[in-house]
Amino acid sequence: MHAAAIDLPPLTQLYNEHRARALAIARRIVGDADDAEDVVQDVFARLAWRSPGYGGRAAWTTWLHRVMVNSSINWLRARKRRERLSHDPSEPLSPERQAMGTQMERHFTAALEDINEQQRQVLYLREVRGLTYPEIARLLRIPEGTVKSTLHRARQRTFELLEERGQRP
Repeated sequence: MHAAAIDLPPLTQLYNEHRARALAIARRIVGDADDAEDVVQDVFARLAWRSPGYGGRAAWTTWLHRVMVNSSINWLRARKRRERLSHDPSEPLSPERQAMGTQMERHFTAALEDINEQQRQVLYLREVRGLTYPEIARLLRIPEGTVKSTLHRARQRTFELLEERGQRP
C-alpha cells in the first residue's frame, strides 16, 4: 500500500525559503562556498526534474537536511574521483609513470570491451565522467538500484579480467 502523495509548495517557494539552510548544510560538508552552491543548485534542479521522494513521514526540513547531507557527501566522493583521474599539466610526469599510466589505460580499455554494454556504460559514467547514481539512472533511464548493482558487477568483472590477464592495478 502506497502512502498518499504529499503536496509540496511550488519549487520556487521551497527554494526561496530553504536555500540558506541548504547552503549552510552543504558548506559545512564540502567546505567551499562555491562548491556548496553547486550542490544546492543540483539538489533543487533534481527536485524540479522528478518527484522528490518526500513521503510526509518527517518534516520537509528534516527530509531536505538528509537529502543535502547525502548529496554533499556524494559530491565530495565525485570530486575525489575526478582528482584521482586528473593530472596537473604543469607537473610533468616521469617517463616511467607516463608509460605505466598509458599501459594501465590500455588494459582498462581492453577489459571494458569484454563486459556487457550496460556495465560498460555505467562504469564509464561513474568512474570516468564522475556522475552520481541519480544522474546515471536518469541518463540511461534505469532505476537507481539497477545503477548501483550494475556498477558493482562491472567493477568486479573488470578487476577479474585484469587479474586473469595479470594486469591488476
